[in-house]
Amino acid sequence: MTTFDVAVIGLGAMGSAALCDLARRGQRVIGIEQFEPGHDRGSSHGESRIIRLSYFEHPSYVPLARRALEKWRELEGLCGEMILTVTGILEAGYPDCQVVEGSLEASKQHGLEHEVLSAAEINRRFPAFKVPSHWTGLYQPDAGFLRPELAIRQFVRLAESHGAEVRARTRVLAIEPRGSGVQVKTDGGEIEAGSVILATGAWIGDFAPELKPHLKLTRQVLGWFEPLQPAHYSPDRCPVFIFESEDDACYGFPDFAGTGVKAASHRKGAYLSSAYDLAQDGGAADEAQSGACLPSRCRRRTDRSRPCGPACIRVRRTRISCSTGPLPIRGSFWRRPAQVMASSSRA
Repeated sequence: MTTFDVAVIGLGAMGSAALCDLARRGQRVIGIEQFEPGHDRGSSHGESRIIRLSYFEHPSYVPLARRALEKWRELEGLCGEMILTVTGILEAGYPDCQVVEGSLEASKQHGLEHEVLSAAEINRRFPAFKVPSHWTGLYQPDAGFLRPELAIRQFVRLAESHGAEVRARTRVLAIEPRGSGVQVKTDGGEIEAGSVILATGAWIGDFAPELKPHLKLTRQVLGWFEPLQPAHYSPDRCPVFIFESEDDACYGFPDFAGTGVKAASHRKGAYLSSAYDLAQDGGAADEAQSGACLPSRCRRRTDRSRPCGPACIRVRRTRISCSTGPLPIRGSFWRRPAQVMASSSRA
């Protein structure tokens, strides 16, 4: 039986990053992935992910985000690839909405550079958008987007170059305490490790039953749309964005790869009973849902409740992501004497 210092289960963005960091520290580490690293069954896919410092959810995220920004730049230096693109972030919405007010509070508490903008200033400065006249916004210049699939590939490559073992297409069946460590049973044999990092995202409830009552798996729809005026949506003119209206919140990205403007709802999608139920089965209803999140003047040119701008008229594609959402609990959940740490994923 093979013995390791640490076994990392799940090689999405968080698991592959942990694997790489541990390997670079000289740990004997193994990464186990039931599919292939960078697969489309969880939440670490879809071409881009926002990175931001001004967290409307709570100011306590800001120090973590600053450290993450440093680590992303470190990865770029190690692999020679551009993984992070800085565009700034525009957060806008109706008066006193959580997105704007929460990010403003986080920016003030942590001394983040920021600008408060009126609707007229937003529409003049960013031609991709035409927000309702009663909205306000916050612009924070340090934000941008990451390329998750590229990041995962580089994390895994670097980890292997530092001695990590990677087992793809290997399913973990059970994790059990064994002496001072942990035994991991897989469909390809057993592994012993001093500790285990669970980075299984939507599958985390299968290994940590104490968490399962607190988790809600949701199907999140991502859409890409072709703009009629592409120049307005390039990364140097269009920041990543989060917009909150009275009935929804949406987020999106500039068209940086020629694949279209990406937009999605920040609200919870349809519930899934199991992460294995997720499928790339986007249809007309999904296109309509993601189209409603567009920061552009689409089909209803007179609808002033939406942040409109130059037209995006054609759906290029949709993708489906799986999210667990945040964990509404505190403290340790693993009551057995195993050394296990856990993470959850969000689209």
